[in-house]
Amino acid sequence: MSGPAGAARQDFTPAPGAAPLGRQIRAQAAMESKLLLRNGEQLLLAVVIPVLALVGGVLAARKLGLDWDEKPVDVLTPGVLALAVMSTSFTSLAIATGFERRYGLLKRLGASPLPRFGLLAGKVIALLGVQVLQGIVIVTVAAILGWRLDGGFAGVAIGVAAALLGTAAFGGLGLALAGALRAEATLAVANLVYLLLMMGGGVVLPRDTYGATGSAVIQFLPSAALGDAMRDGFIDGALNPVAFAVLGVWAVVAGAIASRSFKWE
Repeated sequence: MSGPAGAARQDFTPAPGAAPLGRQIRAQAAMESKLLLRNGEQLLLAVVIPVLALVGGVLAARKLGLDWDEKPVDVLTPGVLALAVMSTSFTSLAIATGFERRYGLLKRLGASPLPRFGLLAGKVIALLGVQVLQGIVIVTVAAILGWRLDGGFAGVAIGVAAALLGTAAFGGLGLALAGALRAEATLAVANLVYLLLMMGGGVVLPRDTYGATGSAVIQFLPSAALGDAMRDGFIDGALNPVAFAVLGVWAVVAGAIASRSFKWE
């Protein structure tokens, strides 16, 4: 159809095609973040429980007069930050992924232009974003309680490195759990493991709190390794090579198990 003289000719031919990979991953990460932040149970695990553990632990330590080399808030804050990493990268990820798998969402996303590694990348970016928010909230509460960062910038760098390695370890465990069990079983097991590690896994409290025998046993758990690495970093500005090695082994093993056993449907 011809238009008025001199009018520009327009081409309405469809040009189908996927968006650039980077834009797809950003969109997926944004959606994953919204789903995490809108879920009351996830917010409870991500923010409320760690904050309650910090405030309750500091008040209880002061009242009981626990004998630590540092102030209770200085000892407990790194452990609560480690607990926040564990809650998001393991429990929240396992539960959310398990129900996405049950409802067929993962199967449909796997058939979309977004490649499966892009879907995983979106989940990881969302987890890191939530962990940043967790860190801001916990550090603010700790500062109000009198927390002092004795480890300096070196301690912050060590703490961030430990958090990233812990995210890899617990994220692999969470995906392996979600891919192996039904959604309801994943919900039950993930919450049970979270509670057991929080109470007896050496993550919030220093390992020496559990006695010599208990300390020797739990030092090989990823929870204790993450707690040790963050406490040594934030309190002394020191790198704990044993803790980082344990976390590294867990990250490799959990990642290998998840990659081999995870089922998308």
